[in-house]
Amino acid sequence: MTSRWTRRGMWAGLLTSALLFWASDSLATEKLIWLVRDLPPLTMHDGPQKGHGIIDQLLPVLIANMPQYQHVIMQVNRARSIQMLEGSQLSCDPMLVWNHDRAQRIAYSTPIIGLHSNGLVIRRKDQPLIAPFVHDDSIDLLAMLNSQSVKLGLVAKRSYGTWIDDQLSHGPTNQFFTHYGNDALGSLLQMQQAGRLQTLLGYWPEIQAKAEQYGVSSTALAFYPIQGAPPYQPIYVGCSKTPEGQRAIASINTVLANLAHEPQTSSDTYWIDPSQTTKDQLPDTPAP
Repeated sequence: MTSRWTRRGMWAGLLTSALLFWASDSLATEKLIWLVRDLPPLTMHDGPQKGHGIIDQLLPVLIANMPQYQHVIMQVNRARSIQMLEGSQLSCDPMLVWNHDRAQRIAYSTPIIGLHSNGLVIRRKDQPLIAPFVHDDSIDLLAMLNSQSVKLGLVAKRSYGTWIDDQLSHGPTNQFFTHYGNDALGSLLQMQQAGRLQTLLGYWPEIQAKAEQYGVSSTALAFYPIQGAPPYQPIYVGCSKTPEGQRAIASINTVLANLAHEPQTSSDTYWIDPSQTTKDQLPDTPAP
């Protein structure tokens, strides 16, 4: 799978025909709760791109092609989403990262899309703090943590990808500031601007969007890929690991398989890093 999965028009044709299925919604009896949050470029809840995120466009297609369910969309933070996915009620999160621990309790779809991986963000004026750990424009995250010289902001219960999660698991926990709020990244960004926190992790488009929302110039921030991490992070749908959740995943995979055969447009989506001139392939991903 290549970054051609990240094309803006990939669902346009299917969405038109899929809307025909809405008429049968009254026959649905089983409730499926979709767990979403503001996470650019996957979902855009504010600003000029509101409603135009990748998942904003995909979710109506999934819903329309699964008329056997009564669909409910619920906005929750990451920690609450994981809690609900690990419960008995049928819930699905359409923007989930795979990791081994989660896969023991959550059923995963086939990959939806690939994003540029999470990285570290710091104010440009604070770059000297991490200079000893930067090599070839990437940061040695574990070395930085072990130095115990800067604090790192994290969103509670969020996976940043297998490689980064492993680095975090070996770092001293007293270097982490973990936020559980409904707008955890926005709060971490504000703490960083106030000088209470030096670094944080996230997707660069996500951080840029949050910075704009809070009146912070993204040009005042510097983004560093994590040394050793793959360039792309696959995103999946995750559902409760119950018989009902497994059936929902089977239906979701059928829809995604049909999408894979839809004609693609030639224009990149708005969130692709303009400096990215090569079309790298997604890293090998584990079977969900």
